[in-house]
Amino acid sequence: MKKQVFTFLLSSVGLGILTAFTFSPQAPAPPVQLKWYTWEEAAALNKTKPKKIFVDVYTDWCGWCKRMDKSTFVDEKVAAYLAANFYPVKLNAEQREDILFNGETFKFVETGNGKGVNTLAYALLDGKMGYPSMVYLNEKYERIMISPGYKEAPDMLKELKFAAEEKYKTTDWEVYRNQ
Repeated sequence: MKKQVFTFLLSSVGLGILTAFTFSPQAPAPPVQLKWYTWEEAAALNKTKPKKIFVDVYTDWCGWCKRMDKSTFVDEKVAAYLAANFYPVKLNAEQREDILFNGETFKFVETGNGKGVNTLAYALLDGKMGYPSMVYLNEKYERIMISPGYKEAPDMLKELKFAAEEKYKTTDWEVYRNQ
């Protein structure tokens, strides 16, 4: 009898170990893929279905910009809220290609040593060229706010709600942020 109990326990432990190695926990879901638009695409969409515009002004060399792409903008809540309430635009501040908008051509302007800035990025940021910077625009392309610097997902979500829900019309950002 003792041998049968021992054999049963041994086989149960073996089955448990086998199960642990055979059935691994579900792999994490792949990051959310937010649809980013060019400035021109967002402007065309805004003509037929007006919506606020969120502009992520970045550069290829900006480490904090890349970090936001890998953490903040793939956060499920941030990505879903952005997609539902804005036309999210990625704008490389150093883009060399012209951007045509409202009869105006925004060009790359050299600032020295082969570096430069696209004049649309310069205009959106009022010449304060820090990266990353986010610009919130209403449906008429009127600026709601400029938000410089890296943001974690909860902070980004709060900003998005401030703009999308038009809290800026009745509340100062600093007051809203601290609520």
